[in-house]
Amino acid sequence: MRRILVTSALPYANGHIHIGHLVEYLQTDIWVRFQKLRGERAVYICADDTHGTAIMIRARQEGRSCEDVIADMSEAHQRDFADFGIEFDHYGSTNSDANREVCGEIWGAFRREGLVSEKEVEQLFDPEAGTFLADRFVRGECPKCGAADQYGDSCDKCGATYSPADLKNPTSTLSGATPELRSAAHLFVDIEKLHGFLDEWTQNDDHLQPEIANYLKGHFLSGPLRPWDISRPAPYFGFEIPDSPGNYWYVWFDAPIGYVSSTREWCARTGEDFETWWRDGTAEVRHFIGKDIVYFHTLFWPAMLKTAGYNLPRRVQVHGFLTVNGEKMSKSKGTFVLARTYLDHLDPIYLRYYYATKLGTTQDDLDLNLEEFIAKNNADLVGKVVNLASRTARFLKGKSLAATYPEDEGLFAHAAAEGDAIAAAYEACDFNQATRRIMALADRANEFVERAEPWKLKGPDQADALRNVCTIALNLFRQIAVYLTPVLPRLAEQTGALLGKPIASWDEVKEPLLGAEVAKFKAMLQRVDPEKVTAMVASSADGDGKAGAPQTDEAAGDPKGDAASDAPGRPVLEGEELAAECTIDDFVKVDLRVARVVTAEEVPDARKLLKVTLSLGGEPEVTRTVFAGIKKAYEAEKLIGRLVVVVANLKPRKMKFGVSEGMIIASGPGGEDVFILSPDDGAKAGQRVH
Repeated sequence: MRRILVTSALPYANGHIHIGHLVEYLQTDIWVRFQKLRGERAVYICADDTHGTAIMIRARQEGRSCEDVIADMSEAHQRDFADFGIEFDHYGSTNSDANREVCGEIWGAFRREGLVSEKEVEQLFDPEAGTFLADRFVRGECPKCGAADQYGDSCDKCGATYSPADLKNPTSTLSGATPELRSAAHLFVDIEKLHGFLDEWTQNDDHLQPEIANYLKGHFLSGPLRPWDISRPAPYFGFEIPDSPGNYWYVWFDAPIGYVSSTREWCARTGEDFETWWRDGTAEVRHFIGKDIVYFHTLFWPAMLKTAGYNLPRRVQVHGFLTVNGEKMSKSKGTFVLARTYLDHLDPIYLRYYYATKLGTTQDDLDLNLEEFIAKNNADLVGKVVNLASRTARFLKGKSLAATYPEDEGLFAHAAAEGDAIAAAYEACDFNQATRRIMALADRANEFVERAEPWKLKGPDQADALRNVCTIALNLFRQIAVYLTPVLPRLAEQTGALLGKPIASWDEVKEPLLGAEVAKFKAMLQRVDPEKVTAMVASSADGDGKAGAPQTDEAAGDPKGDAASDAPGRPVLEGEELAAECTIDDFVKVDLRVARVVTAEEVPDARKLLKVTLSLGGEPEVTRTVFAGIKKAYEAEKLIGRLVVVVANLKPRKMKFGVSEGMIIASGPGGEDVFILSPDDGAKAGQRVH
């Protein structure tokens, strides 16, 4: 039996859970439920992340104590999670005695290893609010383009990034006062001294997805690691550093320590031995996180654990952001949906299943297309899975399944044999692959019912035949329910009630259930009502769910409201960070060719795309069809005959409007500001760009 300690990133106590957060918690819950169903010892630990400037400011604005704010939010968080079927073995708080104690242990280890230093840091200060201002609490004019009302770290208009001190006419969002530039002593951890260890740990294939390891290597580990600013001066809501009065541990220091301290609380409650979970290496530690907090969990956190002698994570699994209908979640469009707002309108089973069908092994963003959401749930869960039971169970109500399993053309054996592949997909967090395989089994089972036509088997002389058909169909249904148990635990419970035996083990797919009495079939799931989806969106747009600020908005910088400028980056040019260093071998993999535009036309229903046919010359002529996002910048007919540069060996991409076979090279931030790159006169279609 494996012993696995599993965590999700701790939700921040400054706002309610929304459907973007649920990507991570549902992904983790599904993985943990799968492990438990397989008989492994998996423990799911979580807690509220409670410290930082944002909590302090909110409490001040509401005239309450920080402790009252985080207590109310913890209750709301746990209620939302429970209603989505997310089960934690322990849910704690970073504002706990246990967390303060572990923070002290790790801080002491940093001190003993000589990793801590002190230096003055200049930062904007609000003289009326009496606090230093993080980037997101300052607004002013962009120092590059002059756009008004921009945040202190980046410009929404031109995309430039900068320091808050660079803003023109800065204003504090807390009081409206003009901030002053002041300096304060900050404590730093020199993690460069752990560079060799971090390089080795991050490049181990078992610990991270390949793209994450490559990102860390190219963006951070290719040069010296900057010292990590680990303290914030008073006033600050958090733990005061014992040997540095007036300074507090930065929220990103004590937040991940909540994984350890919450485990310690769970051990104290259950009588477990803490050492076996975090000290002696006998347990696997697995973290599930979003891609916006990668460097905290793959550089700083391993450095903390290594220094203090704790177990290192066996795996950090990274997922992408959620978009809705192909766009960033939007309050004005009603697609920024709080968990509670969703629950007010729709069954959580729909979201659990839809996310599972979208989650793979990579950090790619996940899109919640609301039309597909309705269609997929209705087609798969209602039309294939539940329908399989509803069409056959009614014929055996109050009667028993056959005592001997009938001949079924190998259907049960085939579904049982699929168990290993489905299990491997779950283990790898490839839930998309798992659900596709399960739905293929549902298709085969429904085809069997269509051929057998149990509704035509009437009369005493056909009773045995009817029992046999229904025994086969209900056993195939039960196999599917077992495979879907991690995703749809309520369906598993309903299946157990229908067939008189609870689903308790993955291995139950291997042997048919025989002789069990079939209960009266009760509706397991209703079809998704499009009107309820519309009502949910309308409710979100009206602001019914705006009970608090979101924990994370990838466009809004550090969700905790504290300047997270500790991660070393690359030069920023025209608002975009310079890409990681590559070799000439990397570059030559991209085949850039001169191409001539043969045809160009607008794509109906597409706001940004033109459909362009390119000629690369040759005998016979080689052409490429490309969908390019340049519609706002170029008129289609004026492109015909023009020479452009195209990525000619790009893997074709299937899009809603067709297959795109390349990419036209252009510069600019997008929209109307797109500039196609063209070769000088004399260049010919097909020539390679070197």
